[in-house]
Amino acid sequence: MKILSVNAGSSSLKFQLLQMPEEIEISSGLVERIGNKNAEFTLKFNGSKFASKDLVILDHSVAVDLVIKGLLEHNVISSLGEIQGVGHRVVQGGELFKESTIIDDDVVIKIASLNDLAPLHNPANIIGINAFRKALPDVIQVAVFDTTFHQTMPEVNYLYGVPYEWYEKHGVRKYGFHGTSHQYVSQVAHQRLGKKQSKIIVAHIGNGASLSAVLDGKSIDTSMGLTPLEGFPMGTRSGNVDPAIFQLMQQKEGYSLEKTLSELNKSSGYLGISGVSHDSRDIVAAAEAGNQRAKLALEIQAKRIVDYIASYYVLLGGLDALVFTAGIGENAKEVRSLVCKKLEVLGIKIDEVLNNSRGDKEISAKDSKVKIWVIPTNEEVMIARDVIALQHKK
Repeated sequence: MKILSVNAGSSSLKFQLLQMPEEIEISSGLVERIGNKNAEFTLKFNGSKFASKDLVILDHSVAVDLVIKGLLEHNVISSLGEIQGVGHRVVQGGELFKESTIIDDDVVIKIASLNDLAPLHNPANIIGINAFRKALPDVIQVAVFDTTFHQTMPEVNYLYGVPYEWYEKHGVRKYGFHGTSHQYVSQVAHQRLGKKQSKIIVAHIGNGASLSAVLDGKSIDTSMGLTPLEGFPMGTRSGNVDPAIFQLMQQKEGYSLEKTLSELNKSSGYLGISGVSHDSRDIVAAAEAGNQRAKLALEIQAKRIVDYIASYYVLLGGLDALVFTAGIGENAKEVRSLVCKKLEVLGIKIDEVLNNSRGDKEISAKDSKVKIWVIPTNEEVMIARDVIALQHKK
């Protein structure tokens, strides 16, 4: 059975075609710069990469048509009938969606009602959903929410210290994101531990980054909040700041609320602190070359990550495994080393030789009291699994 996993961004559309339930990747691809006349389409299949540049792709409907034609023209599929399900990543499910759900008109309306909670993400997700529903009207379409895995958090961990009416009227609370990644990675770690009860912390560190505390397979806390801006510094996001910054920047620089929010989302984190780049590879290279602000960017992020890990260690009542995943977590040995060296007081010790290698691996020292693993994430597989599960229930 072939299942298409889709992740639609504001100007991009990423996809992966999987053979299920074997969980084998058949093909993957990306449409970039949607809405422009210099868009790009890349498709990978059978060891080959096909790329088209300077395309006119004015909206997601055109991008979806391009993806389908690409799958047919490169003989990835012989007909659309081979695609038996489509799973869509949706960033914000609020409290309306406690689990993945089959998409119909009512579901689309409910997702749209949450746009205020994810204005940069949910509208783009809906565009992708509508485009694929139009292109493949007779195929099951499933919404898989970033927030679902974190719905098991207790009130004491997801409510803010603000007027309770804000939560009752407007849903002001911590939701958490990267849920499919945290779920996939924590499941793998739980299986490797080989015991029924487990205490796991997942560090999903990419351009966007978050941590989760997972007790016996369930998320009980996570670092991102109402939006993906909360937490520790990321590629361009600030992470936690004193909200009085909004008033200060208005008084000192004449910034509007929207301007300050944009700066915190797009010009902070690695980029803002270093002045070099939002990319960890550039930051590490600059730090090694003696750039003090680049070094500071790495140190600040590591310190804040450790703050969360230490608090989750207490929350979980100990720890069995710390798992690094996503682009930086999987590839930046320098970041893993910085974090783990600060955690030695908790008995978390990294093996620097093992840490130098790449791929899925254990990097904990022999005398470490906690397993440290690097486990590549696979959000597309999690999405496809949910499509299969709901298809069987239908």
